[in-house]
Amino acid sequence: MSVKYQLQTKTLGPRAAQLFTELNELRRSTFTLADVGSITGLTAAAARNLVHKAQQRGLVTRLKPGLYNLVPFELGRATEHIDSPYLIARELAGAASYFLSHGTALELHRMVTQPNFTVYVSCTRRVRPQTVGGYDFRFVHITAEQEFGVMKHWIDKERFVMISDMERTIIDGLRHPAFAGGITEVAKGLWMKRDVLKVERLVDYARRLGVGAVVRRLGYLLEHYGLADASVLESLRGMLTATYQRLDPLLPAEGTFLSRWRLQLNVTPEELDAVRLG
Repeated sequence: MSVKYQLQTKTLGPRAAQLFTELNELRRSTFTLADVGSITGLTAAAARNLVHKAQQRGLVTRLKPGLYNLVPFELGRATEHIDSPYLIARELAGAASYFLSHGTALELHRMVTQPNFTVYVSCTRRVRPQTVGGYDFRFVHITAEQEFGVMKHWIDKERFVMISDMERTIIDGLRHPAFAGGITEVAKGLWMKRDVLKVERLVDYARRLGVGAVVRRLGYLLEHYGLADASVLESLRGMLTATYQRLDPLLPAEGTFLSRWRLQLNVTPEELDAVRLG
């Protein structure tokens, strides 16, 4: 612990010093009132009072009711500090299982060329959309059985969040193109990472998720870009039912019908080919 940090904590009351020291040791820059109570042993009212005073002194930033950020001492006179939105997402999920997904995961895996301004989080608990610390958070509810294809993403040397792996990110984008910028953005991610994506894992995830539209879209894109052999494509076709789905559910129901994949091609092959040039 730095001398500067020790000098700063000496100017706080004993409970506040205890709180800040413990939060720093736990690497918990984003914390809740419940954390304050469990660390200090204070009542809910006393914990709120302690945090309110710390906020007045510019030591913490209020993100939303009951959720705060520590203002790092190295920021000097700064009295506002918003931590990584990915760490905030982890706190908003609470004790529930979660992982960053869809457009957010596409961006973190560098599978997009356009910035994404919403933080997408898949979570086993239903959490309403909200804006915290200037960031928009959108939660996608999943069941415990749908929690697979997840890995750690390190924010820095000591802190990490959970994120969908590349293959799961593509599968989620095929299920909810609206949360990934549309089917052409998902196709772009597939093409950009074609040399590292594992096709067998994509197929396995599609089978585990069990959503017909995902199987159709995945099969068609793999075939269009020449990324899978005939046996893989036939295994996907074996999962199809007679129902037709739109290639991109965000676009109108127009375009030719492709019986091979039970898809209505409302995105043209030329539009998909343009992805290779991007």
